[in-house]
Amino acid sequence: MDDENTFIAHLVELRTRLIRVFLVLFTAFLPCGFFARELYNILAHPLLEKLPQGGQMIATAVATPFFIPMKVALMAAFLLTLPHTLYQVWAFVAPGLYAHEKRLFLPLVIASSILFFLGMSFAYFAVLPLVFEFIIHFAPEGVAVMTDIGEYLNFVLSMFLAFGITFEVPVFVLVLIRAGIVPIEKMKAIRHYVLVGAFVIAAIVTPPDVISQFLLAVPLYLLYELGIVLAGLTIKQANNAATIMNPGSQEKEKEKENS
Repeated sequence: MDDENTFIAHLVELRTRLIRVFLVLFTAFLPCGFFARELYNILAHPLLEKLPQGGQMIATAVATPFFIPMKVALMAAFLLTLPHTLYQVWAFVAPGLYAHEKRLFLPLVIASSILFFLGMSFAYFAVLPLVFEFIIHFAPEGVAVMTDIGEYLNFVLSMFLAFGITFEVPVFVLVLIRAGIVPIEKMKAIRHYVLVGAFVIAAIVTPPDVISQFLLAVPLYLLYELGIVLAGLTIKQANNAATIMNPGSQEKEKEKENS
């Protein structure tokens, strides 16, 4: 009976957290929806500035000019309210975590959010302009480049997702090592496989051009190395903290080795 009551209490708590998330998301969506066209223009800027003179984007479906900017507004509202959403996740999960897990979980949530935003920013400011310039430059003579706004949104979102997840690699590596799933020595040993895999993944998820593939593969591998470095530092700090708490532990280990 106690287990059933506990389960129901968890469901009620989850429902409360979800309601708060959607209420805040809806509240943020209202002003974003009012500026939906301006938000889409910002999103389309990397392509619009690379189009030749007289070039423009088109809408091939009747309702596309309305729904696509609304989707952009919803995406903007989601990003704006992401800190609140993550806080609700933290508040729901925290009571079931140990003290050391709480100390690790919250920094990881904050770091993963920041890294995802950095990945999106890198895609928007660095990757997309180069990709569009490359594609438009190789367009055959006499071909007017006019991209559908729906197709453009899908393309940009896929790039944001690819680079956002790529920038999460240090967090993934850190969690795998600190959780004891994969030893740090194993992570170091498979470096060359990761390098090859980075270019394979980049070739799959990016457009068929060398620039975008290179701009995804190189950061992915470098961030993998960063994850190993961060994991090594956290392990070293944990060992130092354990030594301070138990100053006689190292001496006992040395005595065992000598005996």
